[in-house]
Amino acid sequence: MKPKSQSAFVETESGLAAQFRAVREMTESLAVGLSAEDCMVQSMPDASPTKWHLAHTTWFWETFVLTPHLQGYKLLDPEYRNFFNSYYNAVGDRPQRDMRGVFSRPSMDDVYAYREHVDQYVQELLRNDLPNGLADVITLGLNHEQQHQELIVTDIKHGLWSNPLRPAYDESAVSENGQPPSRPQWLEYGEGVFLIGHEGDGFAFDNETPRHKVYVDDFKLASRLITNAEYMQFILDGGYRRPELWLSEGWDTVRTNNWRAPLYWERNDKDDVWMNYTAQGMRPVGLDEPVCHVSYFEADAFARWAGDRLPSEAEWEVAAAKPFQRQPLEGNFLESGNYHPQSASHEGRDADTVLQQMFGDCWEWTRSSYEPYPGYKPAGGALGEYNGKFMCNQYVLRGGSCATPQSHIRPTYRNFFPAGARWQFSGIRLAKDVV
Repeated sequence: MKPKSQSAFVETESGLAAQFRAVREMTESLAVGLSAEDCMVQSMPDASPTKWHLAHTTWFWETFVLTPHLQGYKLLDPEYRNFFNSYYNAVGDRPQRDMRGVFSRPSMDDVYAYREHVDQYVQELLRNDLPNGLADVITLGLNHEQQHQELIVTDIKHGLWSNPLRPAYDESAVSENGQPPSRPQWLEYGEGVFLIGHEGDGFAFDNETPRHKVYVDDFKLASRLITNAEYMQFILDGGYRRPELWLSEGWDTVRTNNWRAPLYWERNDKDDVWMNYTAQGMRPVGLDEPVCHVSYFEADAFARWAGDRLPSEAEWEVAAAKPFQRQPLEGNFLESGNYHPQSASHEGRDADTVLQQMFGDCWEWTRSSYEPYPGYKPAGGALGEYNGKFMCNQYVLRGGSCATPQSHIRPTYRNFFPAGARWQFSGIRLAKDVV
């Protein structure tokens, strides 16, 4: 079930209407192969059922667009106002997050009826002149829904993997890679004062602003992501049994959870082979593919084992936006229908001179804590709760993944997760100091 394409955002009202339809259709396409029972699964507190994602994104449009801006609009069901709220305290109460998977009602039919109802009125609103500022809210809503498209894929993957039958999400998903990737090269970047953060007229989340100066010392960045084969050497060298490689909290997490490999890897002792759960179900670990579904703790431990380190987010952005080596926004994204990271060889670029896999495949952990940029101020009202209040105990990831919509990513995008999270498509790119 290869998803539909989502074109780049445009700024006119007619363009917003077309983009709205495309984004909403894309979201529903990701649930086409799922049963109503699949769509109820919530396998852990951090994940949400597909049904909830379908409804919550609709709630966003009803709450922040239709109710305040379409005169005479009536809520389809007033109970949905709180029921499908996520974390917007200014809007009202909401059910406990880890209980979302126990609610059999409203049914999937009810949720699709809710989507159809709201879509009808949003499209009616978009046929008219928009009040000042509403286009910005609509663009935020489009990006919000794209975030939930990625979450649909990551959350249902964890949910289906939690089933002992290990059913596939999409048996038609592509998993073939090309030639093995070349040896990673170290690309060097000189020291200097650089501007990072978003600027210009295109959309960005508030946590990407304001654009500001940073000093970056000389550094080197690996030309591609770490592969499964390279990570397997870390495992074989006792990486998960050596406390000296781990941060204290990371070592406690390893022991508490009995980690011995990335999430979704399972050892088939009978055949002496590592298996990996993918969108197609269980299959042998692809040695040339980027290692994926590792936590910050694992990424940091691997970097220490390798004698290197993780890049800072400023280093990552400087490299991604280098004028003589600007990275095109190309890669293995959601629209490819792979739902799985691919070998660096799929990009067909010269690994000796160009960074590979900077966008798509795997989110890349940085060593930077998720904190506000100098001068950052969240927006007022409920929408101001979008990013700022999560700036605590999390680390920044960059570049997007195979579950990220292509039109959703940019060099300044800041994703963030706690250090122990690994159900997202997160991988490793190494950096090192110049000495």
